[in-house]
Amino acid sequence: MRADARLTLDGAATALFKTKSALHRIEKGETLVDPHLVKSMMDLYDHYDPDIVLEALRARERGWWTALGVEDQGYIDVETEAAEVRDVSLLLVPGLLQTAEYTRALCAARPFPGDREQDERNVRARQERQRRLTDPDHLLRLEAVVDEAALRKGPGGREVMRAQLEHLLEVAELPNVGFRVLAHEGGAHGAMGGGFTLLSFPDPTDPPVLYVEHPFGAVHIEDEGLTIEARVAFEHLTTQALGLDESVALVQRILAE
Repeated sequence: MRADARLTLDGAATALFKTKSALHRIEKGETLVDPHLVKSMMDLYDHYDPDIVLEALRARERGWWTALGVEDQGYIDVETEAAEVRDVSLLLVPGLLQTAEYTRALCAARPFPGDREQDERNVRARQERQRRLTDPDHLLRLEAVVDEAALRKGPGGREVMRAQLEHLLEVAELPNVGFRVLAHEGGAHGAMGGGFTLLSFPDPTDPPVLYVEHPFGAVHIEDEGLTIEARVAFEHLTTQALGLDESVALVQRILAE
């Protein structure tokens, strides 16, 4: 709207009594914007869109996870709005497919000790997220590509991994869940450099979000070129991975070992 109104960032910031950097962060989606400021911006740009005001109001609402005492780190709110998640995991079972004990074991394996009560809240939040896989009113489609390494080396010991693999077999039967394994025998694959998550939304005009975790945090990417690359990379990985039936058979073989 600012560009259409032929206003520079400096000019708009001055007129709105904001600093240039503050307005830039708002435009980049890095900080929440007050609905009253949204209205002032629209007055200045001579363009009113009530949907944007509603979005600004919704963005300031507290998410369901806050009732569990969980501090959102920028992902849960995005996943809550998503219709489909494409997940590539190399060394861990995807969060939406983890058992509670597997998640607890991951928390215990961290290099720095954490708050056990907070860990338990995070476990409950993850279980709440997983409900969408079976919620007909707010169903989430999940396409997961998992390296065989994640199925063979996991936290918590043999019994925890056994229960986790059995859970994978159960979830793989859901019609909205696709589960494929990148088998060792297949050799190198396109995700050797790391996993990623690509989220798509019910409204096709909403751009997808690419989410990449690393040991010290995560990044959200909405750049159209990069999200297209991620989608193509995911589709390529599905051709390198085993099919659903073959993936299930591999999990069953691992369980029998």
